[in-house]
Amino acid sequence: MNEILGAAPAPFFGLTVVLFGLAAVATGRALAQGWRPAWQIAPTTLLLAAADRFLLYALFDASFASASGFAAAAALLGLIMSAAYYQARARKMVRQYPWLYEPSGPFGWRAKGPRGGS
Repeated sequence: MNEILGAAPAPFFGLTVVLFGLAAVATGRALAQGWRPAWQIAPTTLLLAAADRFLLYALFDASFASASGFAAAAALLGLIMSAAYYQARARKMVRQYPWLYEPSGPFGWRAKGPRGGS
């Protein structure tokens, strides 16, 4: 497991999932609140994953140049950030345009039918 994550599982979980996971949630929500396009999730995820790898290296003596660890962190953080982004965007669309849209699951919205609205 250490070879795949590039660090021991406990520090990887604590730093990547908990600390940087919360940062990914906040970043995804901020991107959605600012009406940023979804493609900006990718470069932001890579920056968060790089910061995560650096802190794992500096604080827990993990391998800094672990490609699999970086890929695992980037995939996990990208998934978390994407979920937060799409959930915040759907919530914002429904709240900002209540006469046009209604919720359709946690990540989507749909146009109100002829019976909805006024």
